[in-house]
Amino acid sequence: MNSNYKIFLQDLDAIIKRDPATRSKLEAVICSSGFHAIVIHRISHYIWKHKFYLSARILSQVARFLTGIEIHPGAEIGSGFMIDHGMGVVIGETTVIGNNVTLYHDVTLGGRKLYDENGKKLSKRHPNIGNNVVIGCGAQILGPINIGNNVKIGCNAIVIHDIPDNSTVVNNPAYIIQKATTKFCAYGIENDDDDKKSIDKITNKNKTTKQRKKAK
Repeated sequence: MNSNYKIFLQDLDAIIKRDPATRSKLEAVICSSGFHAIVIHRISHYIWKHKFYLSARILSQVARFLTGIEIHPGAEIGSGFMIDHGMGVVIGETTVIGNNVTLYHDVTLGGRKLYDENGKKLSKRHPNIGNNVVIGCGAQILGPINIGNNVKIGCNAIVIHDIPDNSTVVNNPAYIIQKATTKFCAYGIENDDDDKKSIDKITNKNKTTKQRKKAK
């Protein structure tokens, strides 16, 4: 029970550290829908591990109704987890999330393939997220892929392949634009200069794609 209490405190500390709009732990407890969602998830996950599957699913649906955040009770989530704003976040059953991870609204950690070539249901369908990862709003991380430690994923990126440690990825489909720092960066954007570099790289890549299409 003591360890469970500590993990709730770590989740609260993460909110205070990464969300400047939240001024106290009391405010986080009362007003943070992301904190409400993770508290209910940790309870439903405990129930799920004890094989009371229906009860766990019902509790997770209560959290979805109250917060707009859908976390399957089977998902494994580490300490220091924060969902900022939260509305529209979906986390699938076989997702594994490390420590000190931040998600923004409309993020999906989903599955792409349900069955193998023999028609058997896959046991692992959702991504593994490393430690100290920031996932910007609207990003879609799909399939049983591995996202490394200290990765920053930009807003609206669609990621369907493994991402190595210390990378920043953007665009649809997502690709690596630079090495990421270990510091926390809201929405996965490091600073204004990096933002400009990211936009320039996307623009140049789009121009190249259009030129190739015209050449055909």
